[in-house]
Amino acid sequence: MEDPPALPLPEPESEPDPDPEASPAPPQRLLRLRCAVQHYEWGQRGAASLVARLADQNPDPARPYAELWMGTHPSAPSTLLDDGTLLSDWLARNPDALGPAVAARWGVDLPFLFKVLSVAKALSIQAHPDKKLAEVLHALRPSTYKDDNHKPEMAIAITEFRALCGFAGIEELKDVLRTFPEIEGLVGHEDTGKLMNMKEDDGVSEVKSSLQSAFAKLMTASKDMVSEAVAKLISRLNTKSKIRTLTDKEQLVLSLERQYQDDVGVIAALFFNYVKLSPGEALYIGANEPHAYLSGECIECMATSDNVVRAGLTPKYRDVQTLCSMLTYKQGFPEILRGVPVQPHVRRYTPPFNEFEVDWCLVPPGGLVVISPVPGPSIFLVITGEGEIQLDFMSDGEKAEEGDVFFVPAYTEVKISACGPESVQLYRAGVNSRFFS
Repeated sequence: MEDPPALPLPEPESEPDPDPEASPAPPQRLLRLRCAVQHYEWGQRGAASLVARLADQNPDPARPYAELWMGTHPSAPSTLLDDGTLLSDWLARNPDALGPAVAARWGVDLPFLFKVLSVAKALSIQAHPDKKLAEVLHALRPSTYKDDNHKPEMAIAITEFRALCGFAGIEELKDVLRTFPEIEGLVGHEDTGKLMNMKEDDGVSEVKSSLQSAFAKLMTASKDMVSEAVAKLISRLNTKSKIRTLTDKEQLVLSLERQYQDDVGVIAALFFNYVKLSPGEALYIGANEPHAYLSGECIECMATSDNVVRAGLTPKYRDVQTLCSMLTYKQGFPEILRGVPVQPHVRRYTPPFNEFEVDWCLVPPGGLVVISPVPGPSIFLVITGEGEIQLDFMSDGEKAEEGDVFFVPAYTEVKISACGPESVQLYRAGVNSRFFS
């Protein structure tokens, strides 16, 4: 007896084609981060430093705690708190956490670096190169210029925060030259005369040429000339202080000289805008713009880079020629950001750079804030208070308190509640929302 003919097997059901517009599912895990502290000499010491209070339960009272780094930069990379894995390695294995647009633009890495700064002593007069110059400098001196990326940045004041930022306007600069005759002794009569004859309607290139020439001569003056000029200036100001109240810039000169004796930066500081930020105010700094943070504590966010070209107020390597040639020599007071409310209890600081933006969130006692999903990664830092953080895939919230740092994948809703008697204050760094629009 013959076997019956075999019946054809039914074809397996095909999987539906994925929707190209659908958001990829991020890895469902709340990542707590352990973040590195930089002990630069200019940092505030011991428990007086916010960086120390956030990062160390028992800070050394004699040690400076200058910066807390949150991100993937190899100079001070963050790791996962539970197993010590580098965040950068975890992202390489879980690229969906970045979102497709971010991964396509910047690769499998965070495009931003998030920091807290506690400044007791002036940082160097410095600028950060644009992308093209960063690539050149990194190739020439990789031990000094650690990467090939640009470093636009933004600082948001937590306490009163003081900084030098950009060249002062023409009329203020003329007033400085009249008030501080020691400058002419270093710059020379001809260059001083050109600056004094500048007008608001002069061409940009003409003004830049005069300012660049004078500033370069100041920054390259001999040590003996600088030492003599600073000594004369300090003596004159000390005498004047017995007769009248010194101006802000005169007081600044005395303060800088106490920190950096005989440094050309003491006089160079007079060329720049002296900026005082109140808590909640911010400034941003583009490529090739001179600046120096002076005092106070701030949140800082920037493109992922550690490239700094220094020329004064520092014991570190000074690349004066590069700094003087790279600057834009734009004049005028910097734009001050105060944040834009995006929902109750949340203000957003949006600089003109694709890599980053920062949200400042203040959740009142018993309150709840829901942060809607965004198509890029975020890092959250709790500054004060005690509460809970809950991601949309979690059945229960997890404790969030001062010093906690969390990485949140793209396309993830975040709920933050305040459980204690005080408000929960936290900051979120993420990719600039303009990049996605």
